[in-house]
Amino acid sequence: MAAPKKGRGPAGGQSRPGRALAFILIAMVALTGGMFWSGHTTPRLGIDLAGGTSITLKAKAEPGQESAVNETNMNTAVGIIERRVNGLGVSEAEVQTQGRENIIVNIPRGTNEKQAREQVGTTAQLYFRPVLTVADGAPPAAPSATPSGSASGTPSAKPSSSASGASVGEKSPTPTATATTQGRAVSEALKAPSPTPTASSSSSAKPKATGTPQATPTADAATAALQQKFTTLNCLDPKQRAAAGQGVKPNEPTVACGEDNPGVWAKYLLGPAEVEGKDVDDAKGQFDQQRGMWIVTMDFTDEGSKKFQSITGKLSQQADPQNRFAIVLDGQVVSAPSVRQTLSASAEISGNFNQESAQDLGNILSYGALPLTFETQSVDTVTAALGGDQLEAGLIAGAIGLALVIIYLVAYYRGLSLIAILSLGVSALLTYVIMALLGPAIGFALNLPAVCGAIVAIGITADSFIVYFERIRDELREGRSLRPAVERAWPRARRTILVSDFVSFLAAAVLFVVTVGKVQGFAFTLGLTTLLDVVVVFLFTKPIMTMLAKTKFFGNGHPWSGLDPKRLGAKPPLRRARRATAPAAADPKEA
Repeated sequence: MAAPKKGRGPAGGQSRPGRALAFILIAMVALTGGMFWSGHTTPRLGIDLAGGTSITLKAKAEPGQESAVNETNMNTAVGIIERRVNGLGVSEAEVQTQGRENIIVNIPRGTNEKQAREQVGTTAQLYFRPVLTVADGAPPAAPSATPSGSASGTPSAKPSSSASGASVGEKSPTPTATATTQGRAVSEALKAPSPTPTASSSSSAKPKATGTPQATPTADAATAALQQKFTTLNCLDPKQRAAAGQGVKPNEPTVACGEDNPGVWAKYLLGPAEVEGKDVDDAKGQFDQQRGMWIVTMDFTDEGSKKFQSITGKLSQQADPQNRFAIVLDGQVVSAPSVRQTLSASAEISGNFNQESAQDLGNILSYGALPLTFETQSVDTVTAALGGDQLEAGLIAGAIGLALVIIYLVAYYRGLSLIAILSLGVSALLTYVIMALLGPAIGFALNLPAVCGAIVAIGITADSFIVYFERIRDELREGRSLRPAVERAWPRARRTILVSDFVSFLAAAVLFVVTVGKVQGFAFTLGLTTLLDVVVVFLFTKPIMTMLAKTKFFGNGHPWSGLDPKRLGAKPPLRRARRATAPAAADPKEA
């Protein structure tokens, strides 16, 4: 008598269904509570459903470098822009090439949409240049017989700018704001001792005596041109400000503008770049608790640390303003801290940052510089009207499909349809809650293809129930009662369900890896719902079926239960047939 009971235990595969039901109930309550606690009670929507911004960027190459606009650089730029936007937490941003020289960036409406728009085309060409001289950013006054006084006290560099371990930049008056004195300042700065290799090592009137090379006519012309550019530069003019440091090679001196305080600009004469952005290993914006201000911290690579140590060692021996290095981003001075000691592995950019600007700069520097320069061709606002109409049509189609599935289940399986409908409800609830939680967690956004994936999942989930129900019916047709039929049918149904769901999940995973953009939303939703199908069937459908098999309605095969042995054409019990044939086989032996 013990052997059959022992055999039925493993066949059931589930001796205590209450535990599985309690587990999935706790999981549902915990996930739902987490959704309400996080404040994100609805899934985040993609650009086609929520609207957003579509930006078209056109690649431009430097003169003589037209071949730089190629497939490799364009794909690199797409990857960098995508990482920048996603680094801000903007989900479902689509970045793809269009033609040979255009990139389309679709940014869904969200809290960081504005930041993302500002970053997509920023080239992030970062250089650390020594400061040779600095002046007021306003246009110089015309020469006059009256001696000109000093400038109005505009700080020559950001008062709060500093490098990690360096002193805070002090306020100092700018040079006299006249064309004559500014031109003299440029000449003296280019002749003065400088840590850069291009500046002459002596300002003596007799260069031959000091062993330094004579200035060539070409160098004199370049110095005069740079002097003229610095003198006439008006940093209050946005066009001049944007064009000041453009098109200059890293190994050449240049001029640039920098904003000391909101609306207060200064212009800088800068030496050749000593450290480049590629030498920065990591950067991030963070809040300095001690000083109560936002800063950007940078860690250098091994090679960058050596370069940074070399330049800060030289600058620390200079007088102001030539003991400063300018952090130049896309031709504009972000900060110009002074240096009083040698630095190496890390640095800090401080200034008039708020949380948004500090995190923006850290994000740009972390993900690198774009290999090309881009100009914005168009910025279009995308409304959600079209996507909303399509979503409405898709939901109507999904509702019709779900209704047809329920009608089929009720008509064919009768009472069993209740288990299928409850299982579909559990699966739908888990899918919704997890999608709502994945929005803030990993940036998942629900778009139209993702909705299609969820609708397709209805069929996958219903298919699992049908497989199990049909296995139970097969066992009943063989003459078994419901309780052993439920347990004996489970191993066979489980194997089929796992194989079917594995194929669906594998297809979704491959589709997610090899595709980009909205198709990934379809693949992700399909894979997620496939995994949830396994969870629901194992932890809800099977346990609830085991418990309902003990009731009279299902256990006695009520005609409306869907498990009536007569309607299924059940055979007589197999054990009775064996007992009837046993005596007949024994008679010949006795004779």
